[in-house]
Amino acid sequence: MQLKELKGIGEKTEKVLNRAGIRKVEDILDYYPRYYDTFEEPVLVRNLENDRTQAVYGTVVREISVRYAKRLQIVEGYIRDKEGNPIKATWFNAPYMKNTLHSGDVRVFRGFIHESRGSYVIDQPKIYTNEQYNRKMGEMQPVYPLVSGLTNNTVQKITKQALKLVKKEEIIPLSIREKYNLENVESAINDIHFPKNNMDFIKSRKRLVFEEFFRFIITLRKLKENNDVSENKHVLTVPEEIDKVINNLGYTLTNAQLKTWDEIKKDISSKKVMNRLIQGDVGSGKTIVAILGLLTAALNNQQAVLMAPTEVLARQHYENVIEIIQKNKLDLNVEILVGSMKAKEKREAYDRIKSGASDIIIGTHALIQEKVEYNKLAFVVTDEQHRFGVKQRETIFKKGDSPHTMVMSATPIPRTLAIIMYGDLDISIIDELPAGRKKIANCVVGKDYRYNAYKFIKNQVNEGRQAYVICPTVEYSEAVEGENVIEYAEKLKAVLPPGINVEYLHGRMKPAEKNEIMNRFANNDIQVLVSTTVVEVGVNVPNATVMMVENAERFGLAQLHQLRGRVGRGKHQSYCIFVNGSGKKDASKRLEILNKSNDGFYIAGEDLKLRGPGDFFGVRQSGDFEFKLGDIMNDAKTLKMAAEAVNLIENNEISLTDEEIKMVQSQNCDSINI
Repeated sequence: MQLKELKGIGEKTEKVLNRAGIRKVEDILDYYPRYYDTFEEPVLVRNLENDRTQAVYGTVVREISVRYAKRLQIVEGYIRDKEGNPIKATWFNAPYMKNTLHSGDVRVFRGFIHESRGSYVIDQPKIYTNEQYNRKMGEMQPVYPLVSGLTNNTVQKITKQALKLVKKEEIIPLSIREKYNLENVESAINDIHFPKNNMDFIKSRKRLVFEEFFRFIITLRKLKENNDVSENKHVLTVPEEIDKVINNLGYTLTNAQLKTWDEIKKDISSKKVMNRLIQGDVGSGKTIVAILGLLTAALNNQQAVLMAPTEVLARQHYENVIEIIQKNKLDLNVEILVGSMKAKEKREAYDRIKSGASDIIIGTHALIQEKVEYNKLAFVVTDEQHRFGVKQRETIFKKGDSPHTMVMSATPIPRTLAIIMYGDLDISIIDELPAGRKKIANCVVGKDYRYNAYKFIKNQVNEGRQAYVICPTVEYSEAVEGENVIEYAEKLKAVLPPGINVEYLHGRMKPAEKNEIMNRFANNDIQVLVSTTVVEVGVNVPNATVMMVENAERFGLAQLHQLRGRVGRGKHQSYCIFVNGSGKKDASKRLEILNKSNDGFYIAGEDLKLRGPGDFFGVRQSGDFEFKLGDIMNDAKTLKMAAEAVNLIENNEISLTDEEIKMVQSQNCDSINI
């Protein structure tokens, strides 16, 4: 159904919706809220919490005033709660407030609370009568992800229309829904967009997350069935040059690396095609094991490919492989293929790849474009494999004649979940860090430590080092509390000396912009990079020694550990500063786990234990598998239920109608990244 069939959707709005990934009315149902604005009971001034939206019931105690700061009109008023405690309210460019509110008016004021000069201020509060606010109490208003030109109000309006016009297909068999107490898909879709209360939201989310996992696991099982019958058409032997490469590394491989390499060697020389996951903590040395595989295939006169999620990372891999080949005087040619290359450069690369002149090809998604034809492709490595979808992984596999597949992930998840999530792959775990790697110094602090942290960053930069600062959001949002990248970068520019170059990075930027920023940071043209979690995967900057995470309580522990892995990669001592923006003791207690251990698998396990049923956060917790709703850590119980349900169906332990069997067999999850 076309978007233009909806009321209020003209050509301009349609283009904006297209930019948000909404191309037809059916897409709207899957455009889930990223957050809910809940109207809670008004609180006394003494019970207000910093950096969150709250409501205060009080009386205006003096006439509203207007003052000017440069081109900005600042409207100010004072409210006193029933205990007599005052709080200042501020509005920007809203002079009409002077005629709207008067001394003695009693209202509910709802806005963002922040601390200023030792007392609280309520910013941009919306005003309600007591009766109006009572009617809104308990409401959960959906707040959607937005692009420029798209308002939350617009998304709400078209979603209400879409819910009436489109019926979602039910794909979970009735017997499964009854066994696991899942509501039907129509109720779930309605309640995920407009929940009447938190209980309805939890029920709807559980149902939709179960469906994502259910489809995902069925697809993995299909892949595994295909893998199990794939004959090895590329039997590879390990030449003596590989031992020379290992001896010339300048360091000794760990026992975990050697064990993994032995498992790969057995796979590629066996009767069956290799399909192996290399799961290792940040800095554990997965890449060198992958490079040994690439070199082995190339030295067997076959082609090998490494696909990375970003251009910057692809170029770093390319340079590393070139360096090893030159150091060991190997007669091999390495090709790079990335999206930013000029058309002529790409055509020339395509020709070399097709002719077999290129032995090892390293690149991004450009490697799976239709124009790329390989010559005896025998070995495929996917780096940070959860960034690529099932379809993409299948596409690169089909570019060759059943090549060996090795996928790498630095996402430490408990083995019980890994077995489910990587059901089509054999698993190797590198759980040992290279000798001599310096332990990262960690600290968990409150917001009052910020300026000490800024001084510390300044001192590190003066010594020639660099720093990351992570914020949970891209820009200020009334509904999403926490530091944002754009404003924070400006704040740091004002605080740090002019000679320190501060820039920002986030996922909404164009690929070329992101690559440029990361390249400049890698070259130390940028000393402080303020970013969202987009940096958790990718570039290796050994010179970066500080990782400061604002509102660390908003992230999962496993993701914080991933971010911490961006530093500690060079010879210098590195530091990680976790800022607890909420000031809550339970958040500090949780963050202290990161102080106790640098073991990602231990941290992931502890993170799993701490998650409660129904936990849901405005910011995605694990940046790993990009389901639309599901989070493998937060929804571990639902994941296990979905796996159990698929097992019951496969083992014929649950009865399905012929129609349900066809429905289940037709499922795939090409849109889900794994």
